Amino acid sequence: MSPIKPVLSSRFSVLRRVRVGTGESVPQPRGPQKTGSRYSSCREAATQESPARQCRVAKVEQSRVPDGRHRSCDKDSGAPARPSRAKLGSCRWPYRLSIRHAACCLAALLVFAAVSSADVLKIVVNDRIHPVTAEYIGRALDAASANHDQAVLIELNTPGGFLDSTDEIIHKIITSPVPVIIYVAPSGSRAASAGLFILESADIAAMAPGTHTGAAHPVTLLGKPDDVMMKKIENDAAAQMRSVVSKRARNVELAESAVRESKSFTEQEALDKKLVDYVASDEQDLFRQLSGKAFKRFDGTTASLNVAGQPVRDYPMTVKQRILAYILDPDILIIILAIGALALYVEFNHPGAVVPGTIGVIFILLAAFALHLLPIRFAALAMILVAFALFAAEAKFASHGVLTTGGILLLTLGALLLIDSPIPEMRVHPLTALAVSIPLGIITAFLMSIAVRARRNKVVTGEQGLIGEIGIAQTTLGPAGKVFVHGELWDAVSTVPVAAGERIVVRQVDGLTLRVDPAAAARTVMA
Repeated sequence: MSPIKPVLSSRFSVLRRVRVGTGESVPQPRGPQKTGSRYSSCREAATQESPARQCRVAKVEQSRVPDGRHRSCDKDSGAPARPSRAKLGSCRWPYRLSIRHAACCLAALLVFAAVSSADVLKIVVNDRIHPVTAEYIGRALDAASANHDQAVLIELNTPGGFLDSTDEIIHKIITSPVPVIIYVAPSGSRAASAGLFILESADIAAMAPGTHTGAAHPVTLLGKPDDVMMKKIENDAAAQMRSVVSKRARNVELAESAVRESKSFTEQEALDKKLVDYVASDEQDLFRQLSGKAFKRFDGTTASLNVAGQPVRDYPMTVKQRILAYILDPDILIIILAIGALALYVEFNHPGAVVPGTIGVIFILLAAFALHLLPIRFAALAMILVAFALFAAEAKFASHGVLTTGGILLLTLGALLLIDSPIPEMRVHPLTALAVSIPLGIITAFLMSIAVRARRNKVVTGEQGLIGEIGIAQTTLGPAGKVFVHGELWDAVSTVPVAAGERIVVRQVDGLTLRVDPAAAARTVMA
């Protein structure tokens, strides 16, 4: 008889005994087993496993027939039968296949959860429209697209801003794959001038109670251009407004009137005349109103949002953006420029002080960076430099304050005309210009006068400090002898004999020898 060899079935993960050289399964002995038997110990270990393993063991026991053969063997030949395909839900389901199905189900659940829990990204624009604002909005839209957010909410409150930055923001909004909601809030806010262009470019435009928008007529800083040029500027702005509003299915004529006639509208007027889509008291009220309602995107497709009750994630400015937004304020910029110039002036007059020079370089570089981002007039910058030149000339020439007054006037005009902006909020205020120019002019002229006066004073140290000093002859000078000057005993030579104890005056220092004259003679010569 062929020897019997115990094997571990990969099919059922239990021990079976198979006769070597045949496919016949040998029935395991029933009844009590001897202590320490390897078959009984394996069987006990199998029965102490998990419920799934116990289920498989029970299936093996039930599959046995009275003749001792396994049901998986052919009844006639005793050869192993071809295993049947496992059915879903049975205990015989393959282990690896079950893991694969579980992993697929888990991945599907995670994807569904990620899509269903997409956030609404929120940014707050409570400033003028300038390059930093455009960069901030652009980065927020990129972050929302990367995170697959449902929408971007822009809370807007602006008096307007630069045309180039406005065009950049509009381009980023209309090309954003994530829908953009612009909400003029809180109450008392406005979306004036460039703010109206940005509001109308949004997929969904909304306003809070007590807000207003409009007054989008283009303006220039210095005077009014000729009629032809003004007509060109106006037509260009009106065409841009029509192209944006028509794609959003809003009131094109009313929006164009805000450009050509500088009309402004309250939130209710804008809603009634279909200039905006919703008026909501807060953002959650806005989400409830727009949820499930279709809107038209810029590419012509129709979409809808279900954002009611969805979490809102704030997207703040970076530290760099906050610093730049602060120094881009024209009033802050002119103050930084003035402090930097004054600190450098102090360093030039007191070499080696280090601290004023360091502060001056930092402030001048900050001002230069801000001026690089803003549209400036170089003629105004030249006026500021000439003003400092007049302050320096006041100390050298006795103009009795005329040069200082001219410097203050030039500095004030240069500050007022430095920023080329169409709105007053982006220019230096007159009070700020005067508050900087007058103290800076007075301080600069005062420091320069002190420096010039110090250079004109008599030198009181070294050889030059001895000339003209009065001393006493310690010995008779005939012509050489000893004199006492400045608490020191010197060798002296006199062209006139001087008796001991008489007063002398120093005329020249020749090495360690003084050339002196009698003090009485010196007074006679001076007379």
